[in-house]
Amino acid sequence: MSSLFSRARRKAVAASAAATALVVVLGGCSSSSDEAKPSASAKSDGAFPVSIKSKLGTAEIPEEPKKVVTLGQGSAETAIALGTTPVGIESYEWGSDKSGYLPWIHEAVKEKGDKLPKQFAGGEDIDFETITELEPDVILAPWSGVTEEQYDILKDIAPTVAYPELPWSTNWDEQIEIIAKALGKSDEGEGLIKDIEKQLADAAATRPQYKDVTFSYIYTDGPGSLGVFLPEEQRVEMLTGLGLTVDPVVKTFKEVEGTDSAIIGLENAEKLKDSDLLFTFYTDKKTRAEIEKQPLYAAMPAVKRGSLVTSEDTSFVTASSIINPLTVPWVVERYLPMIDDAVKTLD
Repeated sequence: MSSLFSRARRKAVAASAAATALVVVLGGCSSSSDEAKPSASAKSDGAFPVSIKSKLGTAEIPEEPKKVVTLGQGSAETAIALGTTPVGIESYEWGSDKSGYLPWIHEAVKEKGDKLPKQFAGGEDIDFETITELEPDVILAPWSGVTEEQYDILKDIAPTVAYPELPWSTNWDEQIEIIAKALGKSDEGEGLIKDIEKQLADAAATRPQYKDVTFSYIYTDGPGSLGVFLPEEQRVEMLTGLGLTVDPVVKTFKEVEGTDSAIIGLENAEKLKDSDLLFTFYTDKKTRAEIEKQPLYAAMPAVKRGSLVTSEDTSFVTASSIINPLTVPWVVERYLPMIDDAVKTLD
């Protein structure tokens, strides 16, 4: 890829099933008192009717949607950034804070003065009844795992925008373009993409010490396992956008088909010996202790010298795994101090 933020259509890939299970955890529904009303949105570019083709079908959107429901990740954030607070969103209990919402969504909606969206179950057990009650004008799910059977039900509730190729496979910039088109705000969508690029570039410019620092982003699925996220995975793109460099060895690993990750096994941990920094995440302190006590894991140079960047904060782990208009500013201010501390261990 010639550029980190290549606008060309790249190979669509998803995160590993194991890592996705850790990040995408379904929660329960919020109380009806939190149900949102359509917010005052920015003016449409007048592009209606709109037809958006996906792998599962074509959504015909006759006029600018006022009531939006989102499934999967990232779509709610983009809709909010474009001026339309959804009336309903899929819930993520694992990454939510005490408010019961993903904190960057809660903060953005409250700042706008809108009511919080109604939250409902998604994943394998989509709460179709709640979605129906919300009477949406459109259902946005371009980065989701919606199945064909689920889509057939959703499309009868409202025009439904699914993924272009594979589940959980839409690039972050493509997702913004799709949602912006569905809301009749393509020009504003382009602006959001450029703004994200600028935010990361500006942050990178403040950290010249990151130049030539290599990293690998690893994950585990229990003792004995070791996986590595590949360069086009969103959490890796977030870091390269901040000026770090993916360890060249990562590009030699074979992708697990249908993912943007490689499983190398803990027995091959030595292959990451030249990674200056290692990034990862844990579900809790107990899991972290189990993983880090493994001799082969502890022997990795980056782990031995304390050049490991990690977090058990589920909100941070979730936000740093997805690139969208709300997560990037929320993550960057928290990420930089963590990375700074790890880079100091290289001196």
